Amino acid sequence: MYEEVVADPGARRGDVVDLVAQARASRDREALVVALRASAWVERTLLRAPAAKELLDEAVRLARSGPVHRLPEVLTTRAVVNQELGRAAAARRDLDAAGALASAGHALGPELALQQAVLRQNSGDGAGAEALYAALLADPSAPALLRAKAANNLALVEAQTGRAGAALQHLDEAAALAVAGGSTTLVAVVAQSRGWVLLHAGRLPDSMAQLDTAAALWRAAGLPPGEPYVEQADALADLRLVEEALGLARAAAASFREHGALLLAVEAQHRVARLALRAGRPDDALREAEALEALLDGQDRPAWRARAGAVLAEARLATGRCTAEELDRARRSARTLDRLGQVGEAVDAYLVAGRCALAQDRQVPAQALLRRAEELSRGGTVLLRLKGRLAAALAAGGDVARVTQLARAGMRDLAEHRDALGSVELRALASGHGAELGVLALRTLRSAAGGAAPVRLLDWMERTRAAALTAPPAEQRTLVPRPADPEQEELLARLRLLHRRVDDDPSAAPALRQEVQEVEERLRRGAWSRSAERARRHQRPVPVAELRRLLDGTPLVELAAVDDRLLAVVLEARRSRVVELGPLEPVRRERDALLFTLRGLSTPRPPAVTAALRRSAEGGLARLRAALLDPLRVRPDAPLVVVPSAALHGVPWSALHDGPVAAAPSATLWARTRAGAPRAGGVLLAAGPDLQGAVPEVRALAALHPGAEVLEPPRSTAAAVTASLARADLAHLACHGVLRADNPLFSALLLSDGPLTVHELALRRAAPRRVVLAACDSAADTTYAGGEMLGFVGALVERGTAGLVASGVPVPDVGSVPLMRALHEGLARGATMSVALHGARAAVDLDDPVNLVSWAAYTAFGAA
Repeated sequence: MYEEVVADPGARRGDVVDLVAQARASRDREALVVALRASAWVERTLLRAPAAKELLDEAVRLARSGPVHRLPEVLTTRAVVNQELGRAAAARRDLDAAGALASAGHALGPELALQQAVLRQNSGDGAGAEALYAALLADPSAPALLRAKAANNLALVEAQTGRAGAALQHLDEAAALAVAGGSTTLVAVVAQSRGWVLLHAGRLPDSMAQLDTAAALWRAAGLPPGEPYVEQADALADLRLVEEALGLARAAAASFREHGALLLAVEAQHRVARLALRAGRPDDALREAEALEALLDGQDRPAWRARAGAVLAEARLATGRCTAEELDRARRSARTLDRLGQVGEAVDAYLVAGRCALAQDRQVPAQALLRRAEELSRGGTVLLRLKGRLAAALAAGGDVARVTQLARAGMRDLAEHRDALGSVELRALASGHGAELGVLALRTLRSAAGGAAPVRLLDWMERTRAAALTAPPAEQRTLVPRPADPEQEELLARLRLLHRRVDDDPSAAPALRQEVQEVEERLRRGAWSRSAERARRHQRPVPVAELRRLLDGTPLVELAAVDDRLLAVVLEARRSRVVELGPLEPVRRERDALLFTLRGLSTPRPPAVTAALRRSAEGGLARLRAALLDPLRVRPDAPLVVVPSAALHGVPWSALHDGPVAAAPSATLWARTRAGAPRAGGVLLAAGPDLQGAVPEVRALAALHPGAEVLEPPRSTAAAVTASLARADLAHLACHGVLRADNPLFSALLLSDGPLTVHELALRRAAPRRVVLAACDSAADTTYAGGEMLGFVGALVERGTAGLVASGVPVPDVGSVPLMRALHEGLARGATMSVALHGARAAVDLDDPVNLVSWAAYTAFGAA
């Protein structure tokens, strides 16, 4: 009976309750001991460890007075529960007592050996645990399920010490043994372990897919979700989905604490503290790290105590309280983890200790600690090597050659990691792993004696921005349609249906919006577990000589923010120069105030209010021009290419310069759009619903483009528009735009049957060579660490769009029609987007204050 319960506790839950009742009624002492042990295992599986302990205490009392031959097995099971309650000393006493009885002739053998190995593993003795697990696997008398557990746990030890290949082989063995033993629970556990090992092997999309499979198996086995939450939180953290990871870790920690499962609570709480740091909430992280220390009281777990010490030191460093005591704590933690062979955790701890030493200006110990972090990272996963490069660069101080060499190697590693990801969202997020290393290289170059050469600064600016957009797979450039994914298609159709139902029945909106969020989450998760369909060719920064050739005399300005100060590199036909522009924060405030004012002007207001808003907007534009462009001394009416930093996203560049302006996420991307050849295709003019000026706008434009495909409501559905986008060379979309700053993948253009989202646009690979997004906020992409952007502009540019016009704020509907007609007249004459937009803006009647919004809102991106 006990073996059947261990194999499938979820299915036998009701049976054990009946069995205990029957055994009590029969007064059969041995039957009651067996039933209590089985019932305790079910309670333990359900995370009710205190209840399991009470049942086992009773079973031990009964067995001590006979049947004694049952006592070793009951003690062994109680040791499992004591460990999960965080009572390592009590667990050790139970195992010692069980071992003494087994030596006296009571059979136990493999089960006792397994729990002795688990105790060693939980106490940080990975080598001792590994030897016991290996011996169990080699023991032909050991039952299949015990050997499955041994193989599973051995794999976890191997993965923690950097041997992912061996770990995966042992998980293959564990899975086969679990199936042979008929244990649905152990099949789920092994599947979960495989996801965790794939994560530690650096195979993130594979890990996410495996963890989703494991979660389904876990639910089918009737197991609580806490442990899957912890593993999923680790995977999401490595994907830089920090808030999602933190939510799962908090849920797991709360569940474990509520059920008294303190062993697991420590592990979840450690994630909570680290993720709070990653989320930029150091005060929260400090509280969580202190709570972790309290949870560890009484637990004999040197490795976890060392991890807790490292995260506590990191939290105090982040809150400006890194004392000599914290440095000693971090150093001891690092050395303990190093000695125990926990490579990834040791690298993190040495990096924290090194930062603490630098904060105290203790250069000698800092360099030793940081160099040890780099040594341990060698041969690890991409993300571990990246941490090692950062540690070595911090140790190198102001050595420009060494820092840039390390940063260059780190960026190559990061490109390998990023380009394996199949989701546009995850590629944008991934660049954040290298953000600090890139800024460190820029800072070192900028601080070099005599100042950095402008060309070298430009090269490093390019290496640290929009890298996720610069390496599209070759097949995307020819717009090969992606094969339909039935699940994704069904979810997209469901999403549009839900949006229509929200519009039709406002009273049902709250419940429907919850369902919308659930569908969006399923769409995101489906993309997270996709690997890139083929290797993406990472594109190096465009050489300056080639960039100058393509610019053909047009100045290029690339801006960066380093230590909250702005600087620009100006690249001209025969010279280049660095211009210091001053502090970043005043410029940000001015930009935000201007965008707020333009939004105010886009809606009808009393004349006095409109006039005041106009004066405010004109003043804001003048101040931004004085701060950002006037110091550059470029010819006022010359064409200009601007590559802003993420910190300046949203600045209306066209309104700050008298000549044509082309913006780009990076100079390398601009060069790609300039070098690309025109491709065959027609013109698409699409109007969305509920927009008074949309249909007149596309009909007016149709007169300029004979033979254009015109889609008006109700024909302008998402399917029709995306199919036409894939065939078009030029597309104009006149529709409402919905900005989702909380989830930019689901920013949308509203078409006749519902939203066309950024997610769907990326999925369809629909990217004409030139696009006009005459929708509100269509240029309001969300920016990410590492100089990345995600939104309609980013999605289209990544897929190969070479010229694009979009608005950064809401624009008046009917009032923008003349500007759009003038823009297309320029395009029909063969002008580029930036030149056509410049000509169209010149024709705007600025005597009407409302027209100032359209005049300022639109920006041209790319060279086509």
